[in-house]
Amino acid sequence: MAFRALSSFHALLAATFALCVVADADALELKPFKDDLFAYPAALSSDSKGAYTVIDYREMRDINQRDEVPEKRVRAQYTDTGVRKAQQDLMLKTDAGDVRHVAVGKTQGAAVIVLYLHGQGGSRKQGVDDFTFGGNFNRLKNLMAGNGGLYLSPDFPDFGDKGAAQVAALIDHYAEQSPGAKIFVACGSMGGALCWKLAARNDTGRRINGLLLLGSLWDESFFGSPAFKRHVPVFFGQGSHDVVFPVANQEAFFRSIIAKSKAYPYPTRFVRFETGTHGTPIRMVDWRGTLNWMLSKAP
Repeated sequence: MAFRALSSFHALLAATFALCVVADADALELKPFKDDLFAYPAALSSDSKGAYTVIDYREMRDINQRDEVPEKRVRAQYTDTGVRKAQQDLMLKTDAGDVRHVAVGKTQGAAVIVLYLHGQGGSRKQGVDDFTFGGNFNRLKNLMAGNGGLYLSPDFPDFGDKGAAQVAALIDHYAEQSPGAKIFVACGSMGGALCWKLAARNDTGRRINGLLLLGSLWDESFFGSPAFKRHVPVFFGQGSHDVVFPVANQEAFFRSIIAKSKAYPYPTRFVRFETGTHGTPIRMVDWRGTLNWMLSKAP
């Protein structure tokens, strides 16, 4: 009887392992879109087993040569504006207030959902501008539309509880329309305050599958959040010359995440753009590489 029980236990373990392997194999992987143009420049250094990387960013090459009009209009080869056919400017009425937002891709049955939350002085239009930030938002739009996904760029009233409530309501609505979708929230600059608030909420903290902080801030309360307890992947992109949110503070926070997760390595990555400034990570983040990594690690 003991032998049979042990055999059954081993069979159960084998079946569980097989299911995990199949689940990993079936994980969504975004197809390429202009990968050669948006690949990171050379890496200057790397540590933390590859989780921390310093990238050789150069303004003359990465802005002046890439843009037709520096910081205003990228050269044509970096974009495909045909994606605008999949773009809608919408209004969602919620208990937290009306949420105006731009949606690109499948508003129902999406395989993956990505939100971009703008910083101080921004609006929903920033996240869907095809030509600024080196065409990087156009690439994100095309990646979502081309992979059966949904991209959302909302307006919100503030970076406090009211703003977080409206973004949470937006996430709740589209999550119900696409129950199988993994949900990733990217936050630029001050928008990071909302990333951390969403991680701390009982609803979104248990629903989102990854956070991207781009030239943004840190929040120690993350360690007590539902998102942290679920090991939600966190990506940091930061310019070394960011005078708004100093890179040293964000690096220290990144390393504290690793330090608090020794028993099981926390899925986090940090890309430092050497000589980059406050807006550099939004221009330079490799959306496809980062989101594919997050899809492979998402709870």
